[in-house]
Amino acid sequence: MRKLRKIEIALFAGYVALFLTSYSGAQDLALNWKPEPEFGGFYEALLGGAYERSGLKVSILPGGAGQPVTQMVAAKKVEFGIAAADEIILARSQGAKVTALFAVYQEDPQGFMVHEERGIKTLKELFQTPGKIALQKGLPYTLWLEKQYAPVTASIVPYTGGITSFLRDPLFSQQCFITAEPIAARREGKKPRTLLISESGFNPYLAVVIVHEDTLKENSERVKRFIAATRDGWKAYLQSPGKTNTAMQKLNPSMDLATFEEGAQIQKRFIESSDSRKKKLGSMEKKRWERLYEQLQELKLVKSGMDVSGFYRDGF
Repeated sequence: MRKLRKIEIALFAGYVALFLTSYSGAQDLALNWKPEPEFGGFYEALLGGAYERSGLKVSILPGGAGQPVTQMVAAKKVEFGIAAADEIILARSQGAKVTALFAVYQEDPQGFMVHEERGIKTLKELFQTPGKIALQKGLPYTLWLEKQYAPVTASIVPYTGGITSFLRDPLFSQQCFITAEPIAARREGKKPRTLLISESGFNPYLAVVIVHEDTLKENSERVKRFIAATRDGWKAYLQSPGKTNTAMQKLNPSMDLATFEEGAQIQKRFIESSDSRKKKLGSMEKKRWERLYEQLQELKLVKSGMDVSGFYRDGF
């Protein structure tokens, strides 16, 4: 597991300088992955001063594979965290008192990429056509896909990260994040077709800000200021992501700046939905949470009888 580091970003001489710091009294935000476009609005809120103007001292903690963000928030080790909507329901089913406040992705930007020359155009075709599919077994969305598209005739193999196998094998497909692996594959001269998981009807909110119920009750004004500043950060990042991308790329040099820039543009349609335009950026709908809860029950991952209204708080 990657060691967490607290990060603060400052501007000087017209450029972004990055430095590591640790201080008391900060509102920690734990990410579930490395600095990438999916977190651009949070870094913009820090870099652009939205958090500071709101009287907040925010420290961003980058994450990695297997980062236990919901457990960190549930244990009050950090004040805020980033999780997926299905993770939140699963955590609450196990007694974790975490609540969703702001959903960056209105549509799930995860999917599978296949070689375009195979002619596969749907997830059903992918799972019912000979070939290899690299995915993480046991996750809610993979269980859902295996159930929806049974009998699966493709060979399911473990997902180990990277795109090396995809580049070498024209019959190899793999899970992906729309702003990362497909871009990398195109840079290598391949033509990947992306099939979104949401096509299957499984469409949880992603990059969701969570908080402990106690924090929400005891420090509601601070929480409101954090969400308002986060929303301002995302609005600014969606309009002009350049400087923030440069800052994040220095923190995550494994992704080149061109990929940051392309990813920031691609992800816009997953963030700015009709719902978020009618209400506010980051808004959530009860019917979406109800449907996701029903799906997790169908998969026998949670029991019935949970209070859907406790999953999230909209309108901050």
